[in-house]
Amino acid sequence: MTYQKKTGLGRGLSALLDDTEAVQSSKPAAESASESKLTTSLGTISHIKISEVEVNPFQPRTEFDETALQELSDSIKLQGLIQPITVRRAGANHYQLISGERRLRASKLAGLSEIPAYVRTANDQQMLEMALIENIQRENLNSIEVALSFQRMLDECNLKQEELGERVSKNRSTVTNYLRLLKLPPAIQASIRDNQISMGHAKAILGLEEVDKQLYAHREIISKGLSVRKAEELVREIQNIGIKKTETKAQPVSFEFKKIQDDLASKFATKVTLKVQGNGKGAIEIPFVSEDDLSRILELLDW
Repeated sequence: MTYQKKTGLGRGLSALLDDTEAVQSSKPAAESASESKLTTSLGTISHIKISEVEVNPFQPRTEFDETALQELSDSIKLQGLIQPITVRRAGANHYQLISGERRLRASKLAGLSEIPAYVRTANDQQMLEMALIENIQRENLNSIEVALSFQRMLDECNLKQEELGERVSKNRSTVTNYLRLLKLPPAIQASIRDNQISMGHAKAILGLEEVDKQLYAHREIISKGLSVRKAEELVREIQNIGIKKTETKAQPVSFEFKKIQDDLASKFATKVTLKVQGNGKGAIEIPFVSEDDLSRILELLDW
């Protein structure tokens, strides 16, 4: 099997091809064909049964925030799982988790029976890196797909951001900007994935720290068809408004009240706080960031 060097690909990919040409030329045709098929499969997503996935026994992380897991689970029910897990094939219908235990746990909570996954075989790190770099060079990738590929290279190929930039011929700031997209709420990531908003819009939204403000800006951008420049102006306005914060710390709520709180947050598309006192009394707090946002909430309340 002989590789032809291509122009326009990352310097890292060329180096990988140089390293493998001599090895590939000495291998039997059947073995080379098998590896070619494997390289192609590494760039695809499979749907596997959750019951067939075994948690990696060498996973250093042992504790997971239950509230955060429940929030991710609720998001998965609404948006689906955007970022697949990565597993290693350990036998027939048997997989070992490589990365994504939090996503796996949340998917179980959401009641999923199958989960999207990248399936790897043993000792295929070099081919994985090659497949990812080739995938990143595709012109039709959206920004979320690029960000996911970058994250996989960091997680699974043990690269630092500087090394990743060298592999894909991009500077570190560009790599960082893509990776930051994965910190946005799933609803916004889905809009980027579906080309409803651009990376420029997403970068503007990232100027807001609070999730409720990000979701509000996201709604305004889509509903009003704002340009990137107008989106940046909107973000500056939101930053100057601020949301009045309560001086007293809210008491923790039970799982039942937390579920109600999350359902209300989904209904109003903004953060909702449920405050419950020991005598059963309490209050529901729904913040808004502008008069338009208040009008939207009042309409949902049939006011």
